Amino acid sequence: MPKNSKVTQREHSNEPVTESVADLLAHEAALDYKSSVMNVGGAGGGPAQKGKGKAKDTDTALENDGRPAWNSKLQYILAQVGFSVGLGNVWRFPYLCQKNGGGAYLVPYFILLLIIGIPLFFLELAVGQKIRRGSIGVWNYVCPRLGGIGVSSLMVCGFVGLYYNVIIGWSIFYFFQSFQYPLPWSECPIRRNGTQAIVEPECDKSSATTYFWYRQTLNITSTIADSGGLNLRMTLSLLAAWFIVCLAVIKGIQSSGKVMYFSSLFPYVVLFCFLVRGLMLKGAVDGIAHMFTPKLEKMLEPQVWREAATQVFFALGLGFGGVIAFSSYNKQDNNCHFDATLVSIINFVTSVLATLVVFAVLGFKANIMNEKCVIENAERILGYVNSNELSHDLIPPHVNFSHLSTADYAEMYGVIKTVREDGFAKLGLEPCLLEDELNKAVQGTGLAFIAFTEAMTHFPASPFWSVMFFFMLINLGLGSMIGTMEGITTPIVDTFKVRKEIFTVCCCILAFLIGLLFVQRSGNYFVTMFDDYSAGLPLTIVVFLENISVAWIYGTKRFMQDLEDMLGFRPYSFYFYMWKYVSPLCLLVLIAATVIEMAISPPGYNAWVEDLAMERFQSYPPWALAMCFALIIVAMLPLPLVFIARQFNLMSDGSNKLSVSYKKTCMMKDMSNLEEQDETRFILSKNPSETPSPMPNHRSYLGPGSTSPLEMTNTAPNSRYGTGYLMPITPESEL
Repeated sequence: MPKNSKVTQREHSNEPVTESVADLLAHEAALDYKSSVMNVGGAGGGPAQKGKGKAKDTDTALENDGRPAWNSKLQYILAQVGFSVGLGNVWRFPYLCQKNGGGAYLVPYFILLLIIGIPLFFLELAVGQKIRRGSIGVWNYVCPRLGGIGVSSLMVCGFVGLYYNVIIGWSIFYFFQSFQYPLPWSECPIRRNGTQAIVEPECDKSSATTYFWYRQTLNITSTIADSGGLNLRMTLSLLAAWFIVCLAVIKGIQSSGKVMYFSSLFPYVVLFCFLVRGLMLKGAVDGIAHMFTPKLEKMLEPQVWREAATQVFFALGLGFGGVIAFSSYNKQDNNCHFDATLVSIINFVTSVLATLVVFAVLGFKANIMNEKCVIENAERILGYVNSNELSHDLIPPHVNFSHLSTADYAEMYGVIKTVREDGFAKLGLEPCLLEDELNKAVQGTGLAFIAFTEAMTHFPASPFWSVMFFFMLINLGLGSMIGTMEGITTPIVDTFKVRKEIFTVCCCILAFLIGLLFVQRSGNYFVTMFDDYSAGLPLTIVVFLENISVAWIYGTKRFMQDLEDMLGFRPYSFYFYMWKYVSPLCLLVLIAATVIEMAISPPGYNAWVEDLAMERFQSYPPWALAMCFALIIVAMLPLPLVFIARQFNLMSDGSNKLSVSYKKTCMMKDMSNLEEQDETRFILSKNPSETPSPMPNHRSYLGPGSTSPLEMTNTAPNSRYGTGYLMPITPESEL
């Protein structure tokens, strides 16, 4: 080879080099096609076992290409569990379960988990493990014209990471505030006016926990238009959150993998502790019974199925790129089918466990609030009796006001309501039903930072339980943030070969600066905006296109064959039909339902009105409305841009090129981007004696019930399957 050739100059370089086919043919020795990575037919001139040995050597070479790898299978599973099990399992799933029929909601959720969740989760795990790249590289390989899928996925990860870490910042603030006794949100603050001491009016109209959240934590403004300036305490909390995330992901899976041992397992310890403690509380059984009492009629409502599908979709982290990034560090023969099933089941069980914990505690809180209601209204009735507004005869003789039970109050309330039917409303008495308290559905920050914190103030040793709870939230959020950051850094590092440590630090600094938007006094309104608009519709479209690109463009049969070659066994026919027909149809319906929901629901937010000490719905001003739609458009814009650019050859998709990576003295050739015709000419011109067999090309997987090539008898001496040399088919050839 000439000393001044491009290959010779860089043979010992660590930098990746991409050369054209013509350039390589001018200087390279003949390529042994039979030992090429893409020769799935194995080595010629030898038995089938020899071919398998060659293929195994090739897989080993691919796995030793310098890409980081998980230290153990447990570390990988914990990373996937930590990413998929997040804050939504604790504060979103219980709310949906209560809202949509209690135990009956579990039926549509489990059905949709089987037909949407597990198949699509398996699909993402498989493509990441097979191609060993981040989301951008994976979808460029599967279908270059839909390469914008990876970029859109990265954009959504960026948007979600910006506001998700703000929630971790809130949890950090509450965590440090919990090291006090009594807890700072257990009582309303006292305002002194000269010699008078009065309860803070805003707190008196709401509650101590509500006041602490809106006024002392967020110090929130009354509208999104009034920024109110930065909230210093929340700014410091956000800085701490990004510092923790940066430390966890700066070394990639070498650092985040170790963090996952704790951040993924600790929340389960806390949940089990809360469950045991919660079951010993008065009223816990009432909460759990209310939770799982099925309202079967709810199952017939389309809204229930739509919300179940959305929850399945987001619970597993589909479309974010984190799943693909984590699986890309696996060995080629890893059983990703087992991983998909295991992680999905763990996620579902975690949601049910969190629901038990939440409603055991909320049942306890409901009993306390109901008893408080009975005492307040009993004092009101006693005042009416003493002022002769009500007759003594209306009070049942066995009722003792000093030890009034809820049953006695209900009886007394019923008698008074029957006798004083005309003027009953003027008395201002409340029924004080436990069912009403249990039906007060709360979700999101309202559950974690208001309802749950209020319940914990009644726990013995309440600071301990508060510290445990918010430390659990920090770890749940951290696990999800690590996966989100991997969904950003892995595709960028794979595509542009930047140094991961430097890029990660730059990302965290930039994210903190942009995140200052969320730590203004009006920042909570922007968190709500991003949560509603930045991820929902764009992510659903991303996963729909992922499914279409694999099942209909790359080909479900080819993909099933790839899985068989990779895993060593044929996946169930169930997945063939799910990927090909059921999942795309369900996702299409979900997209349509989401668009309709956005169209009929007025865009707005719940603003905290200080004078009324309550939330009130307000519509977004025009600039905020434009910002909402900009989030959707920016997230989805890479999809049409990349498609148009590659359709009209404005952007290279790597066609007709042989990608060669040089590392030390090892040269790895990736034939995946050669067109079939060019590759045939290449083989014929360099090795006339090794002309491919005139027998038919590789018989790929023919769908459910067909005979696998692995099960065919070898009828040709130079073929593993008896079908001659097997010609690789590029994804582009099916477009």
